[in-house]
Amino acid sequence: MKQASYIKRTVPGTVFDVINVVLLLVLSFIMIYPFWNQLVISLNDGIDAQRGGLYFWPRIFTFGNYSYILKTSGMLSALGWSVARVVVECGKHTALGWSVARVVVGTLTKLVATGFLAYVTTVKFFSFHKPLRRLFLITMYVSGGMIPIYLWYMKIGLTESFTVYWLPTLLSAYEMMIIASYIEGLPEAMSESARIDGANEITIFVKIIMPLCIPVFAALGVMVAVGHWNSWFDVLIYNPSGEYDTLQISLRNILIESDKIKKLMQDATAGSAAAKNAASRISTTSMRAATTMIVTIPIVCVYPFFQKYFVKGISIGAVKG
Repeated sequence: MKQASYIKRTVPGTVFDVINVVLLLVLSFIMIYPFWNQLVISLNDGIDAQRGGLYFWPRIFTFGNYSYILKTSGMLSALGWSVARVVVECGKHTALGWSVARVVVGTLTKLVATGFLAYVTTVKFFSFHKPLRRLFLITMYVSGGMIPIYLWYMKIGLTESFTVYWLPTLLSAYEMMIIASYIEGLPEAMSESARIDGANEITIFVKIIMPLCIPVFAALGVMVAVGHWNSWFDVLIYNPSGEYDTLQISLRNILIESDKIKKLMQDATAGSAAAKNAASRISTTSMRAATTMIVTIPIVCVYPFFQKYFVKGISIGAVKG
């Protein structure tokens, strides 16, 4: 008997599908619209934006908000199309430069260090591989507290330095467990054959394990990079002088002191009537929206390229065969 190649749709099934589609569309709109609304406000004239009523498109289109925010916060000099220029500008003490440096250094060092730790905990002939994993697992639930940690950082000289952004988070129990779970799923024969040929553990990790762990490294790299990019509280605590302020702190300062910044912009452009008139068109509302978009857009642009690794990475270790 020939089997039907289609499934007969029923009224309850159709209703269920319609409800699901409508619900997902509503949830998508709820999540996307705030971002879109901020983009609309940031591209609108500042004085006009104070009237309100901006929902889906700007009434008076302008890039003036972005121009003045970038110039005032010191970010404009660090923007460039080439990778070489970004690297050079990272050394000029700009907010964007420190943010880029923190993301690159913090992400790479954490993935390498945590990856090697995860590999060590999977080596079965290492006597302490299981106790070591349990020891790091305890750190996920027990912490010394903010004040003892701050005092310890001061004692060892981590405060007022770029090192405090990446060294304390070099090892992570959560990432270690995910990478270790992925490594345990790899054929053990590859490592054994390398040992027979005389390779040491560092060579095995660098030349065999790391290339095979690219999916999990990419998935965790997205999460770690986003965490470094969005982090601001540790900058506020451990860098009170402001010498190593990142882009997020610049955003915070603009949100708090937007009126003061606007006055400074007007004073700075007093020599040009056209520039002064443009500065007068900037408002607190439009400045906040533009600054929010400047910080958010880089992550939004990068994230889709790692989406497939991220989806795969979060399911690693969830199913054991």
